[in-house]
Formats: sequence, structure tokens, C-alpha cells
Amino acid sequence: MNTQLIKHILLDLDGTLTDPKQGIHACIYYAMQKQQQPLDPNLNIDWTIGPPLKESFKILLNTQDNTLAEQALSDYRVRFSEVGLFENTPYVGVKDTLAWLKKNGYQIYLATAKPHVYAKRILEHFDLAQYFTYIYGSELTGERTDKAKLIAYILQQQQLNPVQCLMVGDRKYDIQGAQANQVQAIAVTYGYGSIAELEMAKPNAWIGHFDELIEYLR
Repeated sequence: MNTQLIKHILLDLDGTLTDPKQGIHACIYYAMQKQQQPLDPNLNIDWTIGPPLKESFKILLNTQDNTLAEQALSDYRVRFSEVGLFENTPYVGVKDTLAWLKKNGYQIYLATAKPHVYAKRILEHFDLAQYFTYIYGSELTGERTDKAKLIAYILQQQQLNPVQCLMVGDRKYDIQGAQANQVQAIAVTYGYGSIAELEMAKPNAWIGHFDELIEYLR
């Protein structure tokens, strides 16, 4: 991996900067209860962290009905917008690493499938927004929940050269979205993507802790 050219760092949020499991799971259980399809509390729904939630609700509801999935997503957001987004914890080393990146001249962009209105509040809540050049996410309408389209949008909006960019994320969507835009990608192994999932996506490099990013860039 040639790190000499890297000037711009694109970062996923859930499973990369923060662990959102408590809030996301609680809001999914809330939404499914509202849909009168309560989930077994022992069911593993970690796979819902990362991909677009509307698609996850289609799986949970066992439906292809957009209206049903959108209603569940709307119920989810009722709780998430008030409580769930703060039931969240930054991973160890995140703040210090972001500070190092900014101090050393890197431009940092958030690239999350989460709606940017929520992502901005989360980063501000944990005092992390100050390190970002710009915070990008999806729209509440569902636009740009696809990582490849989101990254393409960021490159276009900021007029970035893909060769100078690096994407860091924990799911195959992050790696594949970067690759679709000729951007190098690092997979983090502490998030919600399995090693098998990430191996199939073929990232340029791996890190086991967020602060290992500093060593890669050095």
C-alpha cells in the first residue's frame, strides 16, 4: 500500500469510530414491537450494523414491501433520534488518532450510510466533529445509503483525487465502495464485519485498533 500519496481519509462511523450496538439494537427491537413482530431477545442481529436499515427491516419482517419496511424504519427513528443515537461509545484511541491526523495535515471526511443529520449529532456529542473537514452521510429519504455512491459523491463534491484518498471501515460495503471508486481501503477487525466477509472484499490492509492507522500512514 502506497501511503505517501494519501492526503484525504474517509471514515465509516458505526463499527469503526464508535460502537453503536446498544442503541441500534434497542431501536430495532422497538420498531419490530411496533410492527407487532417482536424479536426473540436472544436473536443475533449484529449483522444489521452497517448496511442500509431499510433493507435489514425487509429481512427481519420477511417482506419485500417497501411501505412496511419504511414504516418500521420510521418507528426506529422515533426512538433513535431521541435516545438511541447516544447509546453509543467511541472506540479506544479514536479521539487521539483523529487529533493526530488533523495535526499532520490530513483532511478527514465522514462517509457513513447513517443519515448525516444523526451522524453529525453523534460526532458533536462525543466531541469528535472538530476533527472533520466535512461530515457526509445518507439522506433520510434513503439517498446515498449505498457506499459506492456515497464515496463517489464525496469525491465529486470535494474534487478529490481517488489516488490521494483512503477509506477505513469495518464492513464489506466500505471496502467494496472504495474499490468501486479506485480508492484504497483499510479494514478494521474490531467492528461488525466478520473476518471471512472482509477477506472476500480484499482490503489493501488491516488494522486491529483504530490508532494503528497512524503507523500505516507513517
